Amino acid sequence: MEFVQKNSTSHTDTSEMMHKETHAENLGVSIKNTSIGLLYKKRVFWLVILVFGNIFSGAGIAYFEEIITSYVALVFFLPLLIDSGGNAGSQSATLMVRALATGDVHPNDWGRMLAREVFVALGLGFSMAIAVYFLGLYRGGYEIAMVVGISMVAIVLIGSLVGTVLPFVLHKLNLDPASASAPMITSIADISGVLIYFAIASAILDIG
Repeated sequence: MEFVQKNSTSHTDTSEMMHKETHAENLGVSIKNTSIGLLYKKRVFWLVILVFGNIFSGAGIAYFEEIITSYVALVFFLPLLIDSGGNAGSQSATLMVRALATGDVHPNDWGRMLAREVFVALGLGFSMAIAVYFLGLYRGGYEIAMVVGISMVAIVLIGSLVGTVLPFVLHKLNLDPASASAPMITSIADISGVLIYFAIASAILDIG
């Protein structure tokens, strides 16, 4: 019985610490017992704000309309690249949010964590680039493969770095990294992914 009480107390203390460290609003009850209205309130702000942020993705695609028309094969890889950047960023953010919440890292550690993430992200980016390079060869030839491979490295790198540093920034601003990081990273990955991909395509394919 004593063990159960200690374990329960430890769980409560950990939960309170996580709310405090991430500046999340304490719901007062477990999430499974939280009202729909409160869950809605905690999530709607960032999602609505980022709807307007995603307009920039559409604007970026429209800006590169000429290259899309000339090389239709590029469109095939756009969702793949953007999703890869978002996934890499979300992974990094999840690790940082949890580390901040548990005290494994502290706000002043952001520089060291960011520097280390550069090497991790490059490794991930090159690994994923190898896979999409051969797919690019099959779908569009050597030049398209080069565009897709280089873009993958750049997009995964940017997504991972944003995912690493964003929780620290939100923590510093007394905002909740747990609820804001994922949607913000998705939007940033969309916008930066479109710009990076088509900028690299324009350079390699010598258009514009």
